[in-house]
Amino acid sequence: MWKGRFKTDTAQLLKEFSESISFDWRLYRHDIAGSIAHATALQAAGLITAAELEAIKNGLLEIRDEIDRGEFQWKTELEDVHMNIEAELTRRIGDAGAKLHTARSRNDQVALDTRLYLRDEADEIIRLLRELQKSLVELGERYPDVVIPGYTHLQRAQPVLFAHHLLAYVEMFGRDAERVADARKRINVMPLGSGAIAGSTINLDRALIARLLDFPAISQNSMDAVSDRDFAVELLSALALLGVHLSRLSEDLILWASAEFKFITISDAYTTGSSLMPQKKNPDVAELTRGKSGRLVGNLVSLLTVMKGLPMTYNRDMQEDKEPVFDSVDTAKAVLQIVAAMMKEVTVNPTACAEAVSDWALLATDVADYLVLRGVPFRKAHEIVGKAVALCIERGVGLAELSLDDYKALSPVIEQDVYDILSVRRSIDARTNVGAPASENVRAQLARWRKLLD
Repeated sequence: MWKGRFKTDTAQLLKEFSESISFDWRLYRHDIAGSIAHATALQAAGLITAAELEAIKNGLLEIRDEIDRGEFQWKTELEDVHMNIEAELTRRIGDAGAKLHTARSRNDQVALDTRLYLRDEADEIIRLLRELQKSLVELGERYPDVVIPGYTHLQRAQPVLFAHHLLAYVEMFGRDAERVADARKRINVMPLGSGAIAGSTINLDRALIARLLDFPAISQNSMDAVSDRDFAVELLSALALLGVHLSRLSEDLILWASAEFKFITISDAYTTGSSLMPQKKNPDVAELTRGKSGRLVGNLVSLLTVMKGLPMTYNRDMQEDKEPVFDSVDTAKAVLQIVAAMMKEVTVNPTACAEAVSDWALLATDVADYLVLRGVPFRKAHEIVGKAVALCIERGVGLAELSLDDYKALSPVIEQDVYDILSVRRSIDARTNVGAPASENVRAQLARWRKLLD
């Protein structure tokens, strides 16, 4: 493609070193769609005839169908997806194929292909996120009354409904979907027509191309258009944070499924055994998900590192954007799909949950609130209840087993009704503020998310 300037062939070692067809072939459908739109603009500008446009379209669609069937022969010596398709098109239809690259560069071509690809993948990731949210809501709906200890510092803190805990992740994944959708807005800008750096003296109708490819916006600076990968960085950033959220959910599942917790059972279909220990049932899906979050974070760092030192405009370093982008998209989609499927087959052990939530210390904060409502400053109330807890530990009893005299010795405002608050169910249902885990609130949130997701 540059034989006019060079006197000798490119070294075979360089061909092998610089090729990208081994991974960017997956852009073929987007490359072909972009080429058809570009050819339509060439014909509208009078640069090719209607017959040539028809030949280009038909030739490209034939190539697309061959690739779909796995029959197309990719050639490493042609470097990338763009040249493989263009060269084959020219071989098939002659000069009309050689006219296709008029007024465009691989620089704006690859920017277009990548944006088209990521636009589609963003839509699919949002769909998969919604499926994961649905699976969490459905699990919460199956166990609306199960209570578990909520934890801070991995120490039992206060009782919460199991469904409330799941809804925390539904909220997280909702924000992830919003971030992907927001990144999609900046992905959805049409760069074709920017050329290699400064557009072209052959001015095509960029608005026509944008309409054909369903872009609502057109890039406004040719240098920025070919050198910009912010849109890819932004999506990878959203996927990295998604990976963190998936990893946190996985960690909870791993703990809950352990013999020490026994809160849940993950079905045999989504666990594995041990090659040595016959009794083992390992939460491999959750563990792999937790591990794959590192890839999502690493791919973001990789792309940021590629871009950080580049001068304007296109530099070959930017070829290194593809593999981290493809890997993050593939990883996110795979993980979302399998975690959603796994969650549909999780069962809860209400007996183990009830045993864990019978821990009397979970209600210590309720006693402090009781004192505050009787005029005791919170810091003083905190101290009083701390002494009550210490007394319980010393005697080996719970808060409900302290006598009224014991309580009176700690604070004269405590009355017989203190025992009324020492109930897990009362503790939960007293928390009625917006966002709190009262049963009525949780039912309303499950219904709200069910409606949104349906």
